[in-house]
Amino acid sequence: MGAALAGASRAANEVFAEVDEALGQNLFRLMRDGPDEELRLTENAQPAIMAHSMGVFRTLGLQLADVASFVAGHSLGEYSALCAAGSFDLATTAKLLRLRGQAMQQAVPVGEGAMAALLGADLALAQKIADAAAGGQVCTVANDNDPSQVVISGAKTAIDRAVQIAKDMGAKRAVLLPVSAPFHCSLMQPAAEAMADALSYVVLGAPKVPLFANVTAQPSTDADTIRKQLVEQVTGMVRWRESVSNMADAGVDEFVEIGGKVLGAMVKRIAPDAKVTSVVTIEDIEALAKEL
Repeated sequence: MGAALAGASRAANEVFAEVDEALGQNLFRLMRDGPDEELRLTENAQPAIMAHSMGVFRTLGLQLADVASFVAGHSLGEYSALCAAGSFDLATTAKLLRLRGQAMQQAVPVGEGAMAALLGADLALAQKIADAAAGGQVCTVANDNDPSQVVISGAKTAIDRAVQIAKDMGAKRAVLLPVSAPFHCSLMQPAAEAMADALSYVVLGAPKVPLFANVTAQPSTDADTIRKQLVEQVTGMVRWRESVSNMADAGVDEFVEIGGKVLGAMVKRIAPDAKVTSVVTIEDIEALAKEL
């Protein structure tokens, strides 16, 4: 992860080195060499994904306000978006995501929570399935990703019930996700409290361009509002479909995904007429730089 980028970009190398220093850990070596099971621990995966995204972004060498009208990020990606927009410095972002990962993992004992993707289900159907499966336990929509993919989260036995009944209730299929905790549901309240405490101590500036927040699907540049939304995001639903739709309604006709190739496909299903570019490799970066 990130090895080829680091080999081709001094800016990316500097990002990885700065994140390593901030965390007091050789995270980049773990990204590059593994072991995979250690990298996938959420306390490592969250800052690693952010570091890779920021490595791509800084290699592009863009002044964000010159090329973008808005930023947005999916779940932890909201921190990457805020870092790119200048609200957080890189070291602070890395430390917050390390804490976020640790707090989320500690909120629910391993094996007691789960998440599942409902494919061929919209938000209304996904909520019906979650409600039917709950049985007095937590079972709710976590990510409204696009018109055909919604993720649910909660107690493992309730999520298992949802997977069993999803097809009969109209979903195309349901797939348990390989996650270590039930993110974006009320079981994450201890993690939300930990993030509220951590965020109260850090400098969070106004972003250079408005951020479309996960929990509201609306743009904001107010630092205090964004701070509050980052806390709400830990237990709240990621309203990605609405965010993209609202950006399109605001006149956005081109979306650039930085550091991955997952969100671009979702964006295309939400706003099929938009131009969508996913930028991961140095070749992707060079191609986009020529266009901009």
